[in-house]
Amino acid sequence: MLCLILFVLLVILLLIKLSKTYSYWTERGVKQRKQTYLLGDNGKVFLKKESFFDMITSIYNAFPEERYIGMYQGLLPTLVIKDPDLIKNIAIKDFDHFTDHQQVIPNGIDDVWAKNLLTLKGDYWRQMRATLSPSFTSVKMKMMFTLIAETLKFYEDYLKKRDHTESIELKDFFTRFTNDAIATVAFGLKCDSINNKDNEFYLMGKDATNFGLKRNLAVFAYLIMPKIASFFNIKIFPTKITNFFKNLINKTIRMREENDIIRPDMIHLLLEAKKDGFELSDETITSQAVIFFFAGFESVATLLTFMGYELAINPEVQEKLQKEIDETLKECENRNLTYDALTKMKYLDMVINETLRKWPTLATDRVCTKYYKIEPIQNEKDIIIQPGDVVWLPIAAIQRDPKYFENPDKFDPERFNEKNKEKIKPFTYFPFGLGPRTCIGSRLALLEAKIAFFNILKDFNFVPCEKTEIPLKISKDSFGFVPQNGLWIDIKPR
Repeated sequence: MLCLILFVLLVILLLIKLSKTYSYWTERGVKQRKQTYLLGDNGKVFLKKESFFDMITSIYNAFPEERYIGMYQGLLPTLVIKDPDLIKNIAIKDFDHFTDHQQVIPNGIDDVWAKNLLTLKGDYWRQMRATLSPSFTSVKMKMMFTLIAETLKFYEDYLKKRDHTESIELKDFFTRFTNDAIATVAFGLKCDSINNKDNEFYLMGKDATNFGLKRNLAVFAYLIMPKIASFFNIKIFPTKITNFFKNLINKTIRMREENDIIRPDMIHLLLEAKKDGFELSDETITSQAVIFFFAGFESVATLLTFMGYELAINPEVQEKLQKEIDETLKECENRNLTYDALTKMKYLDMVINETLRKWPTLATDRVCTKYYKIEPIQNEKDIIIQPGDVVWLPIAAIQRDPKYFENPDKFDPERFNEKNKEKIKPFTYFPFGLGPRTCIGSRLALLEAKIAFFNILKDFNFVPCEKTEIPLKISKDSFGFVPQNGLWIDIKPR
């Protein structure tokens, strides 16, 4: 009987605690949806009743007239910013109040994943950003242009030799390419993942970016009960993946130091910064290389995959792009593409921009580092965002808002022609983020996409096949845009 009474008391205390947690925003005059206890707004995602994109979109649309909405990542209060002017203030104008990103993996659990540029804070982040920025100058892009183009030749040859009666799963095809591209520009390694499909570098990269049920549960554990998850040392990434990248980077560092090897890549810049007195351990260098690989492997492959899909189902866009490619080739000496010629292609830019509008990273976040007041308008109350509060900038929902982009589900590169792009409301299109925390590798991502599609489209067409889903069904098992049944396309000679 006593045990039963204690149990009931514990349940009551838990409910009181949860009720207080889930009134965080309403007590501040901020509207929020009805919550699922313990799971917050993630309830339907956790139960696989909706995709992450659907969750963000439904939150964004829940209160159309509000400039911001309260939500909960498990037990974590999060403010979703909808108003473009507020987004500008938080990401740029008042950046000193929001300098950090949310850190899901606490320090001490898996430092290779927790000490990268994305999660570093304050002055140390600024130093690291300044150290890595020279990796992405125009001079470095020209060097990388050659390396990426050489990597793509494996894929051009593969497409020429393959059985053209068979369709291709685009995500698999392009993750292999981005794996090889990032291997050469960041790690100094040469891979051929399209012909050597089971090479270790590719398999480890695929495993690292594959967020299945177990890994998603680990993420939710840190969102719902971070102290308990930390106590039990729950890891999001398997030890074998962490050790693989540690050993790879350590071996590369030792080889370069012992043989005085200089290669114009990110690892070289970090080693030079270390010599100049910047406090860098080998583990911190590994952490930067890993997040660089992670972003380059998955994010760029997603861009390439959806661009291929949109070209296949919008043949008039593909034909116009191929016309620009043919004209550019005629102007190149001996029909050899140059970096300068590639960067002058306006319609190619338009197609990539529209792909990034329709299929971007779902959201980016900021963590408040100093008390910040959102000035009220109309009937709003004063709201003070406190240090530690998380805010979300819902990229995908804003870029598909018909208020800013007419007929947003239509793939229309003309939105970004010289005349129309001037009409886009500022701070409603930001696929790589905004302000000082914008994606440092965006130029490299765009370069990879341009090289890949220029060289493939000059000889091939992307064509729908029997397995092509129109419209696409988005997986409910992923945090991003991932086709539920794969994305199958024919790639046939022109």
